[in-house]
Amino acid sequence: MKAAKKPLIVIAAGDHARLRGILESALADIPHKVIRATGLMPQLSDARILFALSVGEVGLDADICSLLIHLRSHPDALAGSIGSIIIDGAGELYTKQLAHMLLLSANSAGCLFPGKPLVEATGSLTNWNVQARRRGVSPLEAYTLAARELVERLWRFAPEKKATPKVLMLHASEKTTSNSVALGTRICERLQPNCEVTEISLQNGTIFDCRGCSYKACAHFASQNSCFYGGSIVEDVYPAIMACDALLLLCPNYNDSVSANIMACINRLTSLLVFNTLYDKYLYAVVVSGYSGSDLVAQQVLGALCCNKTFMLPPRFCLMQTANDPGDALRAPGIEERLDAFAQSMLQTMR
Repeated sequence: MKAAKKPLIVIAAGDHARLRGILESALADIPHKVIRATGLMPQLSDARILFALSVGEVGLDADICSLLIHLRSHPDALAGSIGSIIIDGAGELYTKQLAHMLLLSANSAGCLFPGKPLVEATGSLTNWNVQARRRGVSPLEAYTLAARELVERLWRFAPEKKATPKVLMLHASEKTTSNSVALGTRICERLQPNCEVTEISLQNGTIFDCRGCSYKACAHFASQNSCFYGGSIVEDVYPAIMACDALLLLCPNYNDSVSANIMACINRLTSLLVFNTLYDKYLYAVVVSGYSGSDLVAQQVLGALCCNKTFMLPPRFCLMQTANDPGDALRAPGIEERLDAFAQSMLQTMR
């Protein structure tokens, strides 16, 4: 196995027996160093980091809260680092919620996450039943194998640089009034001519949500790079996503969620992933909230597209802004400097 030069850093919280066994298998023959999650953690720039958290019934404890506070209050704590997460829960709730909070906090502190960076287990391991059947093993064995595969991907991960990255700006907003489109457009102006930019508006066609086809039916359509509904998702979005190096998703906050068309598009990507992966593509987002809650939408986006749909999560993947009336986002104090920094970060990561 081609190895990273420095030992893997394991940031650990909790000490449940099951997670100890999982880590023993996952880290076998991989040089590593364990650091306990506290509020007094060292600077961990340019490291490969595995967050390994044992979670009690309530989903949080003092060490985990200290870790989140540390990451949120030190914006360069993980600059240049690459991370993945294993969360082992005592109960049936909160593992994924915690994972999404941790992902956003660590990413905002400068950490990049490869696609599907999370392995999480609930207390009963019921969430591993499907994978266990597919692998022909027990749920615990499926969990153990997935944790090992996660660590191996983290250890080997080396994203490819592109001389002229292809960026797809995808949105479902009215261009003349949308604050999110205004910000996205300014970002893309800053990327050119170093990037090739394509824009797709989901307002240009009727978008049907995923109907939940059987795997056999989904695979039948997927073999033709299609899905049951066809339409603009198949004709325009699928080819554009496969061709791009980075997706810039524009997400106005609708009731603390992405809009219906954006969510339908995300759900419809399931068919694309039957025979393809998106591990080599970066995910960026612009989230604009009229009141508050941009962090909730950012967590929804990273959960859907990084944890589930295999996009990479580059450092500080999301630009978040509060704006009410049309044009407010571009009048926000310091917005030009933030747009400059966001576009520059994209270029530094991709090129």
